[in-house]
Amino acid sequence: MASAERAEERRAKIKAILKDINTGEEKKIIDGLKALKVNGDNNVIAPIIDVWKKGVSPKAEKEIIAFIGDIKSSSSAQSIMDVLLDDDYQEVHMSLLTTIWNSKVDYSEYIVDFVSIAVHNDFMVALECLTIIENMEGPFEEHHILDAEIILREFAENHNENKTEDEKKVAMILEISNLLKTFDSQTM
Repeated sequence: MASAERAEERRAKIKAILKDINTGEEKKIIDGLKALKVNGDNNVIAPIIDVWKKGVSPKAEKEIIAFIGDIKSSSSAQSIMDVLLDDDYQEVHMSLLTTIWNSKVDYSEYIVDFVSIAVHNDFMVALECLTIIENMEGPFEEHHILDAEIILREFAENHNENKTEDEKKVAMILEISNLLKTFDSQTM
């Protein structure tokens, strides 16, 4: 069988699995996720998260979270970050952040995004982002550290002006800032 035929057959199989998952039925979601562990690729991440966002049973949600957390492909990070940075997926952001810090994938190149997410959201999101940043392996590119420090500086300036931020969140952001200083000294 030619390579092109196998690829087309695989795409058709993935499409059929995603169609089953899109029904929202718990059993079809769980069976589909098991099949995608074998046959899936990064293109299945967004459709799975779309189903999750629409609302699924607690058991199906647990399976989706486990599926995303088990992804080992470093190229999957971009697909997950696209969802995380999209405000349309706000209702799954906390759970998605948890899957990231439990993941085997290194998100070091997205340090600026996590700092931005931390300063623009509440304490719990900032805590998740801190945990993710703490687990980053690096090495970090100097311009990423500098961009992240600019975001933190702007946060500090705004906080000093209006002091409306939750003090626990401010403490969390300070932890992130201290962590970045450690990373910065390692890149020098």
